[in-house]
Amino acid sequence: MNQLMEVYETPQVIRMDSGSEMTWGKYKKWSRETGVTLLFIHPGKPNHNASVGRFDSSFRDEVLDANLFNSIAEVQEAADVWVMDYNEFRHRNSLGNKTPTEFMLRTFKTGIFSFESST
Repeated sequence: MNQLMEVYETPQVIRMDSGSEMTWGKYKKWSRETGVTLLFIHPGKPNHNASVGRFDSSFRDEVLDANLFNSIAEVQEAADVWVMDYNEFRHRNSLGNKTPTEFMLRTFKTGIFSFESST
């Protein structure tokens, strides 16, 4: 997260799953140090995290369940190809019928990568 914040700026809020995590103490400490508010989805409300659920479901169906792998390297290669396709070529209605890459380029200035508010 710290590396992402160097490029894209510090977010005000991060929405997280409300499940118990072994790293919860680290998240809490990081949140205090950075001033980022951790906002949790409500238990039993997976629709609060629908975009991640959609990504996970698509990845599982199209990569993990669709292939037999002989090594971690094969999994990584298939995942890399799939993620590129998912981000570069698949348009999303929720992003104004743009790909995630097109949306990111529209949302962030090129060069210095500072955040432009879309509101």
